[in-house]
Amino acid sequence: ACSQFSQRSCEECLKNVSCLWCYTNNTCIDYPVRSILPPSSLCSLSNARWGVCWINFEALIIAIAVVAGLVLVSIAVCCCYCCYCRRRSRSRPDEEEEQLARKREERRLQSLQRKHERKLKHDEIRKKYGLLQDSDNPYSRFENE
Repeated sequence: ACSQFSQRSCEECLKNVSCLWCYTNNTCIDYPVRSILPPSSLCSLSNARWGVCWINFEALIIAIAVVAGLVLVSIAVCCCYCCYCRRRSRSRPDEEEEQLARKREERRLQSLQRKHERKLKHDEIRKKYGLLQDSDNPYSRFENE
């Protein structure tokens, strides 16, 4: 029974986890498990100690609430960040595909331009050596010499 530790010390009372120490009258009482928080008729929250003597029940509740809030906020931030990254990664391949298609088209046009330049150069060489056929009459008589 927790009442045996009344008028002793907080440390002795709180060795039993089912006990609550009240500093107003230095009493050790059974923790009211039916209610989550001890009612103020037993002991005010600022004077109640549970678990450890160095922090009052009010500060313990605030600390737990802050930690729980931080955990919830960090989970929400992680979820939002992941959703944003997924949405962004889905849109990014479209942009990359468009960019690749543009580069592919540029390379194709450059290739066609180089091919045309080669053809012109080859035609000049053929003309120089008399190997170029007339474009008006592609069929010419072959003369044997």
